[in-house]
Amino acid sequence: MSQHPVIPSHRRRTRVAGIRSALVAALALVGAAGLTGCTPIVNMQAGPEAIDTSCAELSVRLPDEVAEQPQRETDAQGTAAWGDPASVLLRCGVPPLGPTTDRCVSVDGIDWVIDESDAPRFLFTTYGRTPAVQVLVDNDVVSGTTAISDLSQAVSVIPSDGACTSLDDVPSTD
Repeated sequence: MSQHPVIPSHRRRTRVAGIRSALVAALALVGAAGLTGCTPIVNMQAGPEAIDTSCAELSVRLPDEVAEQPQRETDAQGTAAWGDPASVLLRCGVPPLGPTTDRCVSVDGIDWVIDESDAPRFLFTTYGRTPAVQVLVDNDVVSGTTAISDLSQAVSVIPSDGACTSLDDVPSTD
C-alpha cells in the first residue's frame, strides 16, 4: 500500500492561495482581452496618395478625441476614425478638389468644401492642400464644425497652396 505524503496545513493553504491568485490573474487577463474585443477595427479604404509623407505627418498628430468621441483603430494607411459606432471618419491622400460651386468654409485657417448631398452625413474635403483630406461626419451624432475644428491642427501640417474664393472675389470684367 503506497502512502500519499501529508502536506502540512500551512503549505496547503499557501498552495491554494497561489492557485487562487493565478486564477484571478488569468480571469482578469481574459476579461481585459474581452473588453478590447468589444470595439472592432474600423474597415476603411486608403486614399490613392495615402503614402504621401504629409499623410504620415498628419497621422501622428491626430487627437485622441474628436467632438468628444474616442479614437478607434482603422485598417488602412492614412485613415482614422472616432466614435462607437464611428461617427467621424478621416482619409488623407485623396485627390485635391478643383473649382466647385459647393459651399466652402474656413475653420481655424483650413478651407473645407462641404458636400451636403448625403445629409445628415456631411463630407468635408480640404481645399488648397495637396494631398487633400476628407472627413465624413455623421451630423446626427456630432457637429461637423466641431469635428473639423478638432482636426485643424493636425491637418495644418499639409501646406496650403490655394484658398476658397467666392464669385464676389472675382474681379469684374466691365
